[in-house]
Amino acid sequence: MASLDPAEPASAPESPSADPLAEADQRNVLRRSRLIGGAVYVIVRSIFATLRLKCENLDRATPSDEHGVILVSWHGRSMIPAMVFRNRGYWALISLSRDGELQNNIFSRCGFKIIRGSTGRGGVRGALQMARRVQEGGVLTFTPDGPRGPTHKVQPGVILMAQKSGAPIIPIGVSASSRWLIKSWDSYMIAKPFARASMILGDPIYVPPKITDQERTELCERLEIAINTLEREAERQCGHLEYPNEWRTV
Repeated sequence: MASLDPAEPASAPESPSADPLAEADQRNVLRRSRLIGGAVYVIVRSIFATLRLKCENLDRATPSDEHGVILVSWHGRSMIPAMVFRNRGYWALISLSRDGELQNNIFSRCGFKIIRGSTGRGGVRGALQMARRVQEGGVLTFTPDGPRGPTHKVQPGVILMAQKSGAPIIPIGVSASSRWLIKSWDSYMIAKPFARASMILGDPIYVPPKITDQERTELCERLEIAINTLEREAERQCGHLEYPNEWRTV
């Protein structure tokens, strides 16, 4: 999607929103997203229905009377959490990119409420909007290494949301015994039908209302290690005993 450059001369063409070709392209994107999103949703829900799923500490996803909850798992492991938490009215922050249109369609079908934004374009505004929803008692599902990675690296947006909302961050580790790993930046995992699967919710991580840049960095590292540690345990429960050394667990 094109952006307006303030350095452009006054005689520059009209904005993309007034361009018939751009509008037609946007309609095509939305149409493809609906078609593909509908197919993906049916396939994923059908697979999920066959899984032998073990969930640990699922009660930690429940908000308290005082605040909501921020649930975080890696982008490449979002299939199972999306199905577990569907139709609960939870919130999801979805990228403004074209890929985000597809995700928006899928997560909407899963019953999530959507705010568009990311850690990139539109990120701060989206993060603050989401912080308000969580502060009001909402539950946010979030992938802190998305939408473009690097994988298994926490971006600071989730720390900002927890800081502004006062809500705890709950790390989640996910695995499946039999799965496809897509050749993508996040090695996206799709569980195979009838696989054993594990989803583990960890201890809450709270972010003080005032923190330094150094403390923010340390909290990102702490959350990264927490998710990796839970994911490694979920992997072990599903029979995968080797965990990549580059994904820190200590």
